[in-house]
Amino acid sequence: MKIVHVETVLSCGPYSKSEHWQQTRAVIHDAVKKCDWPPNSGAFTIHPEIDGNGVVPIKKEFIAELKKRGWTIEGPAKNLLGQNLGDFDAVIAGPEGFIVAEWETGNISSSHRSMNKLTMLVADKVIAAGVLIVPSRNLYIYLTDRIGNYRELEPYLGLWKSVPCKSGVLEIVVIEHDAESKDVAKIPKGTDGRAKG
Repeated sequence: MKIVHVETVLSCGPYSKSEHWQQTRAVIHDAVKKCDWPPNSGAFTIHPEIDGNGVVPIKKEFIAELKKRGWTIEGPAKNLLGQNLGDFDAVIAGPEGFIVAEWETGNISSSHRSMNKLTMLVADKVIAAGVLIVPSRNLYIYLTDRIGNYRELEPYLGLWKSVPCKSGVLEIVVIEHDAESKDVAKIPKGTDGRAKG
């Protein structure tokens, strides 16, 4: 899997320039790049059929890599009062607060909810950093119809960037396949184990 764009939505205060954030950001990006299809192929090759591929299995290697590096998977982040802020795909505690990563597998409305939530949590200094991972338009067309994607979030970037921020980071990581081939299997849809999504 390759990263074709990183959009910095919020970047403010000392943590955004810290060595810890740079290292954590590199870990997230490395985990994204480990995602492959077919599994164990070393590259991400998509079967180029419009709306033909599922989405949930795509992030399997990403989650596995972060878990190996000590992240809590599908775990809650809590605010200073100990209140649960909801579950995220991956969470790790940092020196300035939680860092959370969300890999979008829902529809575009879900992506907007994720961005609104992450923007609010960073702006309110509840989390130190949030990262939302979404497909590019080039990848989106081959996935489940109406899956969240960067092109449909882009018109709203100005709104999220206008939110006052004293400390923290919010980024959108845009992902894309390495190659296309009708010789590879389609990514399964459904709800059975690896075939989810």
